[in-house]
Amino acid sequence: MSTYQQVVDPLWGSLGLSALCAALPLILLFVLLGVFRVKAAKAALISLLLSIVLAVAVWQMPVDQALSATAAGAFYGLFPILWILVNALWVYKLTVATPWFDALGRTIRSISNDLRILSILIAFCFGALLESLAGFGAPVAITAAMLMAAGMKPLKSAVVSLLANTAPVAFGAMAAPIIALNGVTGLPLHDLSSMAGRQTPFIALIVPLLLVFIVDGKRGLKQTWPVALVAGAVFGIFQFITANYFAVELTDVVAAVATVAAVLLMLRVWQPRETIEMSGQVSGDDQPGDELPSGASTPARTAPGRVPASASVTEAVSAAATTRVMTRADTAQRPEPREIWMAVAPYLIIMTIFSIAQIPAVKSWLSVVGSVSFAWPGLDVIDAEGQHVAAQKFKFDHLKATGTLLLISGAITMVLYRVPASQGLRIYWETLKQLRWTIVTVTSVLALSFVMNLSGQTTSLGLALASAGGFFALLSPVIGWIGVALTGSDTSSNSLFGQLQVAAAEQTGLPPVLMAAANSSAGVMGKMLSLQNLAVAAAAVGLEGSEGTLFRKLLGWSLGLLGIMTLLVWLQSTPVLGWMVP
Repeated sequence: MSTYQQVVDPLWGSLGLSALCAALPLILLFVLLGVFRVKAAKAALISLLLSIVLAVAVWQMPVDQALSATAAGAFYGLFPILWILVNALWVYKLTVATPWFDALGRTIRSISNDLRILSILIAFCFGALLESLAGFGAPVAITAAMLMAAGMKPLKSAVVSLLANTAPVAFGAMAAPIIALNGVTGLPLHDLSSMAGRQTPFIALIVPLLLVFIVDGKRGLKQTWPVALVAGAVFGIFQFITANYFAVELTDVVAAVATVAAVLLMLRVWQPRETIEMSGQVSGDDQPGDELPSGASTPARTAPGRVPASASVTEAVSAAATTRVMTRADTAQRPEPREIWMAVAPYLIIMTIFSIAQIPAVKSWLSVVGSVSFAWPGLDVIDAEGQHVAAQKFKFDHLKATGTLLLISGAITMVLYRVPASQGLRIYWETLKQLRWTIVTVTSVLALSFVMNLSGQTTSLGLALASAGGFFALLSPVIGWIGVALTGSDTSSNSLFGQLQVAAAEQTGLPPVLMAAANSSAGVMGKMLSLQNLAVAAAAVGLEGSEGTLFRKLLGWSLGLLGIMTLLVWLQSTPVLGWMVP
């Protein structure tokens, strides 16, 4: 096998034309997703094929190495990314299959009758806990339906849940986005985790304040700002601590649990002057007819029923959420202490298992017996300067991998919940079936990323963007935001643009870790606008067809939060806040 050396300007020696050519697979992906609304899996496969053709025909990468790069990316998509996502969603579905998930929801709803407080507890705290495991729209679907059951109007429930699904996303699905970023850039996982943990807390501080403002306008902000500020501050502080000093995988779990505890303690000694209850006495922009935009159906009141095994993830979580709207009669019943402990048991088990895995002796043993490093066969790639490209080396942590620890946690949860092995295996199989198109999408996007990175397409694009100089610090967050808004996934956006951010940062003299982390931290502001998330939210509250209305209501908030994150990233690229970069 001959060594392949990347060329940054293969198209007639022009960096500009080469960069434009390198961008074609990404442009095609975005056009297929955003304009023609092609399914994500099909769009990713078509873009991957174009990238392979360009790698061979333009960048002169040998065919066997281009195909090997494709296989390497697909493998990385399967392990560790999908290994995390499948097992995380399986643990979540195990809880849904028992009465304990409803007990957890009743516990949260019984704490307060104030819709503003519930927006913090349900959409922000409980949504973050769901995001740490389920992701893929489940937090939005479930929390929107729970808010609707508590008395909030359907459209407002969807808006609140979508906006709340921002701060935890960068560390969602047991930190899958950060782990993917580590895989495509080769930057240390701890540095990426620490940097993101020094960015997202600022958004966490703001989001609860925005939620109470959306629910009850200026009055809500004036009367409930203390508890909103406490929730945001505690969440942000524990995000920072966990991401920097503990385990990146547990960032959202620890932050969400700590925030729930802090809010509960505060409500024992403080209550808002007035209570906005289930009667619907809520100020805001919900007007008669505003809930039903053109083409939208009336909110469905579907009787409880089994979700077909063949249903998609979106259909499954939406159907489950719609069913829960019907349990309004029991929302005021506080479960017994034993029920509460059993309801939170899966999260406590996960925290315990991951904590044990961080004990130095255990961590060292797992690294010795459960870790294998190897060079991917069929690849021998060096960059334009003659240095070996990091993306062709793999570290296979089969025992200490996040997905494996989640699998162990799920097995313990099955024992505790007395779920028969046959039922646990059936739920696992249904999880795989529901994620089948997601599996195709993720493996295709990661394969696309690896082909672009290893062939040199990403480097050409990054060098062209580097011509922006220091201005790239302002452009970097926008790139991540666009990626998440179009793909609906922070993991996919990081896989596509992570190496591009690093290449541009190295050419402009900006910290690569800062720019790579910015892609993830700023990208999450685009998730509330992604078509997938909008569809999940609309279906969860029975307003199918209202995606356009939700988009218009959320666009300003999304751009505002993006502006704040862009300013933060720019300051972190200067001496003003440069000390925050690890």
